[in-house]
Amino acid sequence: MPDFSSCVKLKYLKLGYQILVNHFVASVLITILVYILSEVLRSSPHEIVAFWNCLHFDLVQILWSSFLFIFISTLYNMSKPQTVYLVDFACYKAPAELCFSIRDYVERVKLIMSGPENKNLDFLLRVSERIGLGERTCMPPAIHLNPPNPTMKALREEAEMVIFSAMDSLFQKSGLNPRDINVLVVNCSICFSTPSLSAMVINKYKMNASIKSFNILGMGCSGSLISIDLVRQLLQAHPSYNAVVVSAELMTTIFYRGKERSMLVPNCLFRMGGAAIFLSTRNSFCNVGAKYRLLHLVRTHTAGDDKSHNCVYVKEDPEGVLGIWLSKDLLAVAGEALKLNLTSLGPLVLPASERFLYMLNFIARRIFHLRWKPYIPDFKQAFKHFCIHAGGPAVIDGVQDTLQLSKEQVEASRSAFHRFGNTSSSSLWYEMSYIEAKGRMNKGDRIWQIAFGSGYKCFSAVWECNETVKFPPTEPWLDCIDNYPTCIPQVAK
Repeated sequence: MPDFSSCVKLKYLKLGYQILVNHFVASVLITILVYILSEVLRSSPHEIVAFWNCLHFDLVQILWSSFLFIFISTLYNMSKPQTVYLVDFACYKAPAELCFSIRDYVERVKLIMSGPENKNLDFLLRVSERIGLGERTCMPPAIHLNPPNPTMKALREEAEMVIFSAMDSLFQKSGLNPRDINVLVVNCSICFSTPSLSAMVINKYKMNASIKSFNILGMGCSGSLISIDLVRQLLQAHPSYNAVVVSAELMTTIFYRGKERSMLVPNCLFRMGGAAIFLSTRNSFCNVGAKYRLLHLVRTHTAGDDKSHNCVYVKEDPEGVLGIWLSKDLLAVAGEALKLNLTSLGPLVLPASERFLYMLNFIARRIFHLRWKPYIPDFKQAFKHFCIHAGGPAVIDGVQDTLQLSKEQVEASRSAFHRFGNTSSSSLWYEMSYIEAKGRMNKGDRIWQIAFGSGYKCFSAVWECNETVKFPPTEPWLDCIDNYPTCIPQVAK
């Protein structure tokens, strides 16, 4: 039996260490102030007056000191980059008639495969059962046809359905007028459309001719955070601007209709979805306070390595059918990209206690050559909520194991994947919306969004909640939030 008393003592010892190290400077300053106050209280009024007089302060010195302090403070504030706020965001929710269950997918595959390909069909049935998707994920109308009929017209109709619905919800929630938007960034994993998706949005809402618009393609599931990074730089150069980022996953033309096993797997993961995000340098808009403040953005790119560059590829199969190919090295590549990202992010967000332990471990292994295991910092001390890209159970499990997260800390990611599937870069916002709908987002909470993208990229965004989110659940979780967290069968794990 374990010695529970020693475990409790170790727990409180660690807690005391964290408090002492994380608040070391404050502890020293408080000690000095207490000492000075005690000395002042023990001194007589005459001694205090005599001490003040011996300092020889005159009015000119006081004025010059005040002016210098104000001048330095002003320079410091002017040199700081503008803070970027997330005013509000909205996620797309597809109508019920577009639900695409595992049974529906199996029926589509049966139309494609026959004879020798039955082995692939059995394989996909096993994958579909174990992947952990719910029965209410959605596909666009063209994929519901028997057989599927993906055309450019159907693709544009899907884009209008997803993007316009998300933007209409954002305008309703935030009070933003489309003509007040100065920067528009639309990102989609794979959508080759002319005119561009950003031009389609500008035309729909008759936005100003001076708007700065960008259309970002091919960035995979990290496209949303890459777009926010671009917007951050634009807002710091133009502080009075209002910016909107639209992230969408359009499935019409990328749904694979061939027979290659490795290219059929993405059909089990990806589903349609989208989100619209309103960003500004003002902490309120239309008398409504901004929800979040952007603290950090950290991006790591490993495309210099051939294995990383080639692990997610859009290509034709031997029969010329277009689809997404996933390498067997994908999880290993994602793990390496995550480690590089953590190395850059850690010094920015970890408390002093964790940085100190990591430094000691590093010195012991590299200088004294001790055979210690590498110390993995406890990122749970830096963040309250975790939004891991809902790329599938394997991705979520990998990040959970690496960061030693609890079931509750990955609940938002698993729930978003079960209900909506892998909606590419917009999945982060379905997860953020889940945390809000559960009433867990409180003022001061820090949120860590982790995204992965082809190339291969790992992107981290750190937000701080400005105000406690108190209003009742809204779309897309309005009618199902009470059903989560759901019990995923053991086979799905």
